[in-house]
Amino acid sequence: MKNLIADGVAAGWSYLDASTLTADKQFEADVVIVGSGAGGAMAAEQLSLAGLKVIILEMGALYEGKDFQQQERWAYPALYQDGAGRKTLDQSIGILQGRTVGGSTTVNWTTSIRTPEKTLEYWRAEFGCDFSSDNLAPYFQQAEQRLNIHPWPVPPNANNDKLKQGCEALSWQYTVINRNVSGCANLGYCGMGCPINAKQSMLVSTIPSAMQAGAMLISRVSARELKWQNGQIQSLVAVPVDPYFQPDFKLKLSFKAKYYIVAAGAIGSPALLLRSKVPNPSGRLGKHTYLHPSVISGALFDEVIAGHSGAPQSIYSDQFVWPSNGQMGFKLEVPPLHPVLMATKLTGLAQSHAALMQHFNQLQVVIALLRDGFHSDSQGGTVLLSDQGEPMLDYPLSDYLWQGVQDAYLAMAELQFAAGAKSVLPVHQDAVLYSSWTQAREAIKALPLQKYRATLASAHVMGGCNMSANPGKGVVNLQGRHHQLENLSVFDGSVLPSSLGANPQLTIYALVSSFTEKLLAEWSA
Repeated sequence: MKNLIADGVAAGWSYLDASTLTADKQFEADVVIVGSGAGGAMAAEQLSLAGLKVIILEMGALYEGKDFQQQERWAYPALYQDGAGRKTLDQSIGILQGRTVGGSTTVNWTTSIRTPEKTLEYWRAEFGCDFSSDNLAPYFQQAEQRLNIHPWPVPPNANNDKLKQGCEALSWQYTVINRNVSGCANLGYCGMGCPINAKQSMLVSTIPSAMQAGAMLISRVSARELKWQNGQIQSLVAVPVDPYFQPDFKLKLSFKAKYYIVAAGAIGSPALLLRSKVPNPSGRLGKHTYLHPSVISGALFDEVIAGHSGAPQSIYSDQFVWPSNGQMGFKLEVPPLHPVLMATKLTGLAQSHAALMQHFNQLQVVIALLRDGFHSDSQGGTVLLSDQGEPMLDYPLSDYLWQGVQDAYLAMAELQFAAGAKSVLPVHQDAVLYSSWTQAREAIKALPLQKYRATLASAHVMGGCNMSANPGKGVVNLQGRHHQLENLSVFDGSVLPSSLGANPQLTIYALVSSFTEKLLAEWSA
């Protein structure tokens, strides 16, 4: 299997591992992009193909197909923020976020869903966003064609099939997932990097294309501060990172460009702008950060599920995303089941935890992604800076969210029993294995809704630099451009004014393609 970037570098592409530097260094470009994930890499390709000199900065390391070992013990420390141990400030929600060349696109589970029209309606009403399914359609189609996004054509694995069977038994809505893959071998290890380059992540698509067109990639570099005055960014200061991906302040890297794009993710981007003390008249920088807080339900079946094998996500249900009662909606999906991932999420101590893990191959798991950000009692979290300038996310848990948690536990248990589960375990410290839907329903209604008791996780961080037509209600405008700094854009999930109620990568691809197209049109004029 080819390592596309390594082969390209051997042929003359421009790449630097900043941790190998021994002296301060200065760089110049037309555009500097901080971050190589869905937003940064999509923009890098378009700008490089337009003939601009682009530098892409990535805090993580460069790993490619031959490096990916399909082992959790290697993948989590190498490819994820904080070794896959990132949590909210009070430790109540675990956050899975990529930190490698390609960002989270290198480690996500390939689910590619267009922005729901109801989400766009909310943005139009609350933030003056002029996006609709119709005017975004060309950008969705462009991304879908570029990244080979199409419905998964083979039968779902058993873990996903139980979600489908439960929906069919209950007459609930479900959909076959669109995946960004080409030549997928149905391995099931997408979250650890694709060893055969089948996943059409930024690592194997737009980044090699941008580098072939002349872009420079710098890995293991931490962007620290944007220097600005008189409404203009003057330069960007960065430092290498050490072997543990911590900033190493012994050396200083300076970047001077005509234009700057921040695409470091919905925690990293607000943190960089906060460290830079950029103008913030709306007061929204770093605030209104959303997570799709997710709760988990396990079920034991008589038959083998083997949820580690096969496409991790191929079926979802939107039965409860837009409830009519004003409660927090949620999307039903399944996660891949790998031993470390599951062991760290399943509840119970000693014998009960060990007993569950002994039945690992009979275990089926459903997750409910809570749709935060659409209600006055669901205003997300706030990115703060530690004394060392590192980001922390404070995400308070409201009664409104806890009601959504209970609703989700009930829906997941009902679905799993309808699919034939012999017992169901809501992943909550006070829950036990329940042997019937009637028993589970009564027990779930009595579970204490408190942090640390319910296991909460997130793989989707959104907001914190939200877009708005009105500078008083957002950090960037409807083209992702900073309202007060004229040569700065934010091109990632942090621009989203709420969560999506859908996995975010395709939304980011489409929005950033439209943003970049408008930038190029303005510059050529």
